[in-house]
Amino acid sequence: MSMYFKKINPFFIKEPYRFGSRMSLFASAFVLLGQIGFAQETENLETERVVIVKAYTPTISDAFKIKSTPTLNDSITQQKKKLRYSIFSVPVASTYTPAKGRAANIDRPKPIDIYDNYATLGFGNFTSVLAEFYSNFQLNRSDNMGVYLHHNSSQGGIDEVQLDDKFYNTFLDLNYTSRTRDYTFGIEAGVEHQLYNWYGLPESPQLTQEQIGAIDPQQSYFGVKLGGKLQFDDLYFKKATLKYRFFGDAMSSVEHHVIAKPTFEFEMGDNLIATNFIVDYVSGNFDRILDFSTQTPNEYGVLNLGVNPSLVILRDNLTVNLGAAVYYSIDTKNSDNNLFIYPKVTASYRLLEEAVIAYGGLEGDLKQNTYRNAVQKNPFVSPTLIIEPTSMLYDAYIGLKGQLSDIVSYNFRGSYISESEKPLFVNNTRPILQLEGYEYGNSFSYRYDDINTLIGYGELNFEINKKFKLGTSIEYFNYNTEDEQEAWNLPEIKASALIDYQINSQWYAGAQLFYVGERKDINTAIASLPTQPEAVVTLDSYFDANVNLGYRLNDQLSFFIKGNNLAGESYQRWVNFPVQGVQVLGGVTYKFDY
Repeated sequence: MSMYFKKINPFFIKEPYRFGSRMSLFASAFVLLGQIGFAQETENLETERVVIVKAYTPTISDAFKIKSTPTLNDSITQQKKKLRYSIFSVPVASTYTPAKGRAANIDRPKPIDIYDNYATLGFGNFTSVLAEFYSNFQLNRSDNMGVYLHHNSSQGGIDEVQLDDKFYNTFLDLNYTSRTRDYTFGIEAGVEHQLYNWYGLPESPQLTQEQIGAIDPQQSYFGVKLGGKLQFDDLYFKKATLKYRFFGDAMSSVEHHVIAKPTFEFEMGDNLIATNFIVDYVSGNFDRILDFSTQTPNEYGVLNLGVNPSLVILRDNLTVNLGAAVYYSIDTKNSDNNLFIYPKVTASYRLLEEAVIAYGGLEGDLKQNTYRNAVQKNPFVSPTLIIEPTSMLYDAYIGLKGQLSDIVSYNFRGSYISESEKPLFVNNTRPILQLEGYEYGNSFSYRYDDINTLIGYGELNFEINKKFKLGTSIEYFNYNTEDEQEAWNLPEIKASALIDYQINSQWYAGAQLFYVGERKDINTAIASLPTQPEAVVTLDSYFDANVNLGYRLNDQLSFFIKGNNLAGESYQRWVNFPVQGVQVLGGVTYKFDY
């Protein structure tokens, strides 16, 4: 084998070589490179011929694995020198001395003293008096007792009213509660007294002063209540309530009302099953005869026995309550019994956390009407009412509610209610012979009818900050009656606005604004034949503005002034019954501990 060389650059080989022996090749190349490198430094080399003769013997090299980091053994590669250094510290003189840190002062609000007792006394025009007293006694760690007394009265003085129009409203409530590890027990008792006058004489027919002087328009109501509750924490028998109320008047009317409601609850997985049992019994009689032609005594007695099972399903953002109510109603005076079945299904779904919550339901119930409930709504009723229960077949509603921010919350709802035997207040017709103070067209009674009601409701609440709150609401009603011409004394529109403003630590103010639309009643001054529609009188809508202002002298003593009906309208809440005009009342409240 032969090899030819030209003038060779030691760092670049232009032509390939063929070797017979790998070991000889490495040895020869090492010698030649050494000579070439040495000779290049002295002179230029000429082309020479070197002949190497050896038999070709092929071999197979052993397999080997290439290392990830090969070791170089090259004389050209330079070794890195280790860097050695040291820090030469020189002290620096400084006159700066840092100040020691200290915590910033936080203005802590003064804790509000909470008192268990208070007394309020106020006086105003129309010779009005407001008095309240509340006291709570902590008997021991688990027992406490409370007392609440309220009195509101006025000696009257409404313009152009010919009869006495004074009123009194007084009640006293007592309660006792005992809490233990396993149960809570409580009892309550109370008495009440109310005095009103049937002062709403119609303009026609006109009466002489002698006839007016002979009228005794005064009516007194009084009542007693007793009740108890028992609640367990870890039993299926969750709670039970029992209430008894006696109610009567100066016309010898008497009513007894008893309600008992035991409740059972237990969990099944993530669901809650609850069952309410209802026993609702009312009985009474009116001493005044309803129909002089038949001399039929006006007595009533209704026993409603009910059961209300329900299943509550909780699934993330969805809450569903599936239930029903079954009542068996017994008319103890007329031997008329009925079975009622009502749906009780509600659901709510959080569409956007607390911002948007959709809800809806289909609910029905059997409502027990009582003489006392009628008086609380309209104290000018006559003691000749017909008392029977109202069946709310269903209340179908759907709505949206939520809290858009820390400031704004809302609630919008639409509903359709179907009621059977719904009571409506109507103005009593004046009889031919007047024997009582309520028989001059100046009192009201009940008429029952089947009514379907479409309701639209909207509510907005603004809590600008802890000092200022504003709430507004509006309701629209559309009535469809079956027998009556109108939904007597029921308005089509109701609106209200409530304002609460904490001016500073001492001054506070508030306002309540109300608007009620037109209502319709029977015009008893116009006689109508049985074959003709009854004459109708329309009561104007009214606006009522109430404002209060208060000043806290200290944590215990504060003064207040209230203004009612500041719009000055002498509107009629009920036909022929105008209300007092502008009313102003001022007083003082004192909080204390024993």
